[in-house]
Amino acid sequence: MPTLTRQHCLSLDQEDSLAPLRQQFSLPQGVIYLDGNSLGAMPKAALSRAQQVIQAEWGNDLIKSWNTAGWFELPSRLGNLLAPLIGADEGEVVVTDSTSINLFKALAAALQMQAANPATAARKVIITERSNFPTDIYMAEGLTRWLDRGYRLHLVDSAEELDSAINSDTALVMLTHVNYRSGALHDMAAITAHAHRQGALILWDLAHSAGAVPVELNRAKADFAVGCTYKYLNGGPGSQAFIWVPKHHQAAFHHPLSGWWGHAAPFAMQPSFEATPGIRRALCGTQPMVSLAMVESGLQVFAQTTMQAIRAKSLALTDLFIALVESRCASHPLQLATPRMHAQRGSHVSFIHPHAYAVIQALIGRGIIGDYREPGIMRFGFTPLYTQFVDVWDAVEGLRDILDQQDYQPDAARNAVT
Repeated sequence: MPTLTRQHCLSLDQEDSLAPLRQQFSLPQGVIYLDGNSLGAMPKAALSRAQQVIQAEWGNDLIKSWNTAGWFELPSRLGNLLAPLIGADEGEVVVTDSTSINLFKALAAALQMQAANPATAARKVIITERSNFPTDIYMAEGLTRWLDRGYRLHLVDSAEELDSAINSDTALVMLTHVNYRSGALHDMAAITAHAHRQGALILWDLAHSAGAVPVELNRAKADFAVGCTYKYLNGGPGSQAFIWVPKHHQAAFHHPLSGWWGHAAPFAMQPSFEATPGIRRALCGTQPMVSLAMVESGLQVFAQTTMQAIRAKSLALTDLFIALVESRCASHPLQLATPRMHAQRGSHVSFIHPHAYAVIQALIGRGIIGDYREPGIMRFGFTPLYTQFVDVWDAVEGLRDILDQQDYQPDAARNAVT
């Protein structure tokens, strides 16, 4: 690697083919935003899109917009826009509900499919990692308690344990592709193949993958996937999530949240439920159109580049950040929690520090925004659509100065959101 200087980083920005895309995002002056792994920046187009929905489609056209503005079909249309980013085909993704709700649907459908198969009906174990995002674990716990059919959750403590943990007792494997805390990236194809050899189904959470790393769901022969749109996909705070069901599983995909939007004839107003064919059976109730419409503004930016270009810049940004922190902050007790190998790394980098929360708050006070996760993790997200190489240099210099000067409050009070 060449000598690392601020000028070198500026020259990298001049050579960056993705640099013009930054102009399509609203980024405050004087702020270095390294938290797109938690909430993506606002596409400038989102404001005008929201105004169009509120003023024209709702304000003027009122209820006609379910037809004239395509509101009813929007979950499917957005799903088709998102599909290429995760290696899915048209008609396999809908944008709807929250990640947690979609996870519940997929968990329930997978367990039902296994129970309906005489070869797997006796299987009662769901495998996941103890380090998985907590809501994924909570949803699985809640569903198994509610079913009360002997299902149990087996938490493994490391990726190395997965091979032995997934066996002939396993009904379902539920994993997050990129770990929310460490940024560690699973080998989707290899783990999926191993699960299938054992007769298990597999469900992937793509919350920290979609829009950040190339994902090939169909090529990996995965069974189900869910994910959010408010991180790297820049859909807006709390924007609707997505669910993927491959075409060969759709006829068998049934879930208990059988709302009218998933009905074969929703406006026939029949007293019993009949699931619609295809991916729309994963829908539940009426969609929140203002928020849903803004998801498209984020997805439209991805149509101007490729996931391969995004991945190449992501790795270059994270390589640079790791190298700078370890060289510029070498005298401080920082421990890298993120894998160094490219094949094992997502698009955020985490460092452990004894006063991680206080240091993050000091950085935020200087306009350098990362975030904190227990225990003692400072997270920094790198969104190639708008993160600059010079941002990396300036962020590390801010971190170095805070650590050198001990310019942080070790007993800083915790905010509700860290």
